[in-house]
Amino acid sequence: MKLSEIAMSTAKVDVDRLKSIFKSRYGTVPLVVKSPGRINVIGEHTDYNGGFVMPAAIDKAVYVAVSKREDNEIHLYAEDFKQSHEASLAELNISEKGWPNYILGVVDQIIKRNKAIGGFNLYIDGDVPPGAGLSSSAAVECATAFALDQVFNLGFPKMELTDIAQKAEHVFAGVSCGIMDQFASVFGKKDHAIMLDCRSMEYEYVPLNLSGYQFLLLNTKVKHSLADSAYNDRRAQCEQAVAWIKEAHPEVSTLRDVDMEMLEIYVKHRDVDVYEKCSYVVKENVRLIQAAGYLKDGNLKALGKLMFDTHDGLSKSYEVSCDELDYLVDAVRAEKSVLGARMMGGGFGGCTLNIVETEHISELVKKLSEDYDQKFGLKLEAYLVETAAGTGIVL
Repeated sequence: MKLSEIAMSTAKVDVDRLKSIFKSRYGTVPLVVKSPGRINVIGEHTDYNGGFVMPAAIDKAVYVAVSKREDNEIHLYAEDFKQSHEASLAELNISEKGWPNYILGVVDQIIKRNKAIGGFNLYIDGDVPPGAGLSSSAAVECATAFALDQVFNLGFPKMELTDIAQKAEHVFAGVSCGIMDQFASVFGKKDHAIMLDCRSMEYEYVPLNLSGYQFLLLNTKVKHSLADSAYNDRRAQCEQAVAWIKEAHPEVSTLRDVDMEMLEIYVKHRDVDVYEKCSYVVKENVRLIQAAGYLKDGNLKALGKLMFDTHDGLSKSYEVSCDELDYLVDAVRAEKSVLGARMMGGGFGGCTLNIVETEHISELVKKLSEDYDQKFGLKLEAYLVETAAGTGIVL
């Protein structure tokens, strides 16, 4: 297996072809906007606890081509689904097809902000692997919001575009996501990760120089049904711990305000399981601050160790991993070419994120693919990703 063959299972989008298809379908020349997917270097399940995250935009993106119409109709076409959808600005309804909701939700949010827009044509394509946990839905929302802002001269600042995209997912797609995905998609910067404070929304660009190493994503190709219920359970447990601590410390509002001593005193004797779950979150916030320091110093080896520690916390304390994810992380622990690995995302499936020495990636993927197939009877997918700029116009 050659390096060039790895995960380029997602072919790059040909922008000239996209424009040509759009013109033949709608008869006009479009504005084309590109919005990237994202990885999260470290800081998992900390966002809804008022903590820190460290996402980076990647070189896999969603592309939307948009042009104005002379009426108040919305005409959409999704290349991935080979489906069209039509709606009216006068009557926006949630679609059973699913995919139009990420676009219509953005329109709904723009209207709620009392901005005047007209009808439009929109064609969507992309090379973000669906179901891999790289936030393709956020990329769709951000690309749509940015494109409509440009086409109709709405004048939204970047932070409001991020909010529009997040609220679109809440209301029309029905997913109560945090802000990280949309923020990374809009604010991404090449060769940098973003240290984002999910409470204050203050952020800092952290240099991400992998020199001789690359990010390798290994897709388990599974998504276990536990994911949604476990997510709700974890949120409830975190909120319970905060409520107990608040009895003695009224100033505490989220786990961001909590340290291990507080958990020992106010939570552990009441519920050991809640204590265990919350100890992961508290420790993960500390790890993220350490990780930012290591990246500034160019210490990838120390960052890699933190990634392994994060995975162990997610697997053993927070209990959101699964056999497939654990297997892939354990399989690379002893590999000298791998500095760090962890599950990424909500859990119970999706990808592991690995930092691997470039010259050994091909042999590692080949070995892991064979072993994974033998163990689980599943085809492992691998993606090489690089950091990229955030949402913008494709010239």
